[in-house]
Amino acid sequence: MAKLRCQISVSLDGFVAGPKPSIEEPLGVGGMHLHRWAFALAAWRAPHGREGGEVNASTPVMERALENVGATIMGRKMFGGGPGPWTEPRWDGWWGEDPPFHHPVFVVTHHAREPLAELQGGTSFTFVTDGIESALEQAFAAADGKDVSLGGGAEVVQQYLAAGLLDELQLHVVPVLLGGGTRLFGDLASGAAPKLEQLDVVEAPGVTHLRYRVKR
Repeated sequence: MAKLRCQISVSLDGFVAGPKPSIEEPLGVGGMHLHRWAFALAAWRAPHGREGGEVNASTPVMERALENVGATIMGRKMFGGGPGPWTEPRWDGWWGEDPPFHHPVFVVTHHAREPLAELQGGTSFTFVTDGIESALEQAFAAADGKDVSLGGGAEVVQQYLAAGLLDELQLHVVPVLLGGGTRLFGDLASGAAPKLEQLDVVEAPGVTHLRYRVKR
């Protein structure tokens, strides 16, 4: 049965982005440190059109995170373009003409716009304004039996957790302290806090990978 899976990097003090995000630093001050372990991997670099890279204990974790995924859901903050209504010049994401997804992507937003279709590599972006359940239904249909990946930001992850729609959560815990920014679980009410069953732990250079099944 197809699953909704989320993998996300988080600091030791619980932040997925640093303070003061901007166009120049979309993950806030220090936020890029959370992803250096991934940027170094050959398994991450290949889908992004880059050569070389390391093979280490994180490699099978990354390979598993990318396999059997037929669609992705993300929030407006991950797609970018700033808050509020869409403006000109048109923002088409952070990833250029050949985004690394290579499958349909559904962006949860309050502001409608026409889809971005027929990008290089098979990626398309559909902007969903009628809620997380609609985005998930469309993503599962597009995935055609494969799993759906839930990207960031923290707000959309919190919404899917609170709604009981997330099946699996993989945390990549990086030993840095950001001291502020966007907390992954910061806005979850105590009654909506997820119950997690640990599936595995992998220690790797610069990161510890924790994988959980979300109990319903």
